[in-house]
Amino acid sequence: MKSLDGIKFAEMVQMGAHHLSQNANFVDSLNVFPVPDGDTGTNMNLSMTSGAKETESNKDQHIGKTAQSLSKGLLMGARGNSGVILSQLFRGFGKSIEKEHEVDAQQFASAFQAGVDTAYKAVMKPVEGTILTVAREAAAKAVQVAEAEQDIIKIMEAVVEEGQQSLNRTPDLLPVLKEVGVVDSGGQGLLFIYEGFLAALKGEALPAKNDASLDDLINAEHHRAQDFMSTEEIEFGYCTEIMVRLEADKEPFDEGKFREELNVMGDSLLVVSDDEIAKVHIHSETPGAVLAAGQKYGSLIKIKVDNMREQHSAIVNDQPKTESKATKSVEKHPYAVVTIAMGEGISNLLRSIGASYVIEGGQTMNPSTEDIVKAVKEVGAERVLILPNNKNIVMAAEQAVELLEIEAAVVPTKTIPQGMAAILAFNPETSVEENKENMMDAYAHVKTGQVTYAVRDTSIDGVEIRKDDYMALAEGKIILSTPNKMDAVQKVLTELVDEDSEIITILYGEDATVDEANTLAEFIEENYPDAEVEIVDGKQSLYPFILSVE
Repeated sequence: MKSLDGIKFAEMVQMGAHHLSQNANFVDSLNVFPVPDGDTGTNMNLSMTSGAKETESNKDQHIGKTAQSLSKGLLMGARGNSGVILSQLFRGFGKSIEKEHEVDAQQFASAFQAGVDTAYKAVMKPVEGTILTVAREAAAKAVQVAEAEQDIIKIMEAVVEEGQQSLNRTPDLLPVLKEVGVVDSGGQGLLFIYEGFLAALKGEALPAKNDASLDDLINAEHHRAQDFMSTEEIEFGYCTEIMVRLEADKEPFDEGKFREELNVMGDSLLVVSDDEIAKVHIHSETPGAVLAAGQKYGSLIKIKVDNMREQHSAIVNDQPKTESKATKSVEKHPYAVVTIAMGEGISNLLRSIGASYVIEGGQTMNPSTEDIVKAVKEVGAERVLILPNNKNIVMAAEQAVELLEIEAAVVPTKTIPQGMAAILAFNPETSVEENKENMMDAYAHVKTGQVTYAVRDTSIDGVEIRKDDYMALAEGKIILSTPNKMDAVQKVLTELVDEDSEIITILYGEDATVDEANTLAEFIEENYPDAEVEIVDGKQSLYPFILSVE
């Protein structure tokens, strides 16, 4: 392959995002640094998914335009250190080829190097033995090979091969990795993306999913990385992330000057920006000062502050992760999405994709109008969208809107899958009404399947139901009652999935196991090979399975 255009590059991005998504849990299992700072696999996956969606929506024969779409999507969706660095790698990549209709092998290799240069500039204190090292050494190899090689596939092979070798060397650069017995999580996530790129170029199937757990990887004589330091040793205790919408009537924005200003406030600093948005990630003792610094240049449109000392203490003391006001992301937002869900896993998922506050509730536990009003007031936003995710909560939500003294609206989602789709469509740059319209349009394309229990004998729509049977519901309609849980969920799939279905998300609950979820995924792959499968431990009660079909 002598040249690469935008359509093929978009295919590479989709394949890379999919491969990372399939292995995100494995990448999370490698995230064992002393200071807890989010889940690397989850953050990279959500960031790359945002980039891939933007690319798919705006793919163009012109590779420069397609690469710019990827860059934009990654910037807006970047989460955590790893996600921001990933966005910068492809920001530089895209910038270097923005004027090119097609690229040759040398330009392709140079784009990887340009991405590395941009990412290193974004990080105030680069640490070797991380994703930066893997990216840098892989890019250098690509440039070297391109001096004599004109085949783009050969360049990508060099990137993957050197990336793997570089990843294997990361424990030699970071003692904590060697002590625990793992490679760098961010570097592993990047390699999964690169492997997807290569598979797309060669027209081959993706490498096998890695199902190893941390227990499989770590020698029994090793200890958790968090055990190698005490909570008191954490110098900068608040993981702070902000997004600033740059405004012409505020102080002129200078990325370098802003980075220098923030550098004295903490460590693990990242600052990235384009003409409209600046994003910041920093570990600091004074998150308020970080917010104030950002406000000099415009409006804060996203704020996230996590107490890492509490996170670290919970880990070293083997405390379970429980939902608290802090984990509900009770932050002050200019614009917020408040939603309702039951199940810790589902709540965490909704927050990870953009919910500002998740009210605990759902089937059998409907929050009141007052509960919803209190939640909105606690968020303290100027504009709010409320997603009920249950038909029995819609009216309470609408009543809450009437009692609020701020601009608010209900997006009448009736299921968790609808809520997921709606949140992903949220745009902080548009009005409440425009957001409501766009979010309703987004969830209209999602189908919901559920499996739950029958509490009594009855007959509905011609289906004979016996107490304690599993009921299969497709779009709210009971289509089967059976003693067999897996028969019920497979029946739902056959009812909902068609040739246009692209993504199937399995949310398994307290009364289902990960093995059952994996068995279901295998059933989908056998019967619907064109559909992408995602598995989430929702931890919801009452419903062993909730399915989203897009």
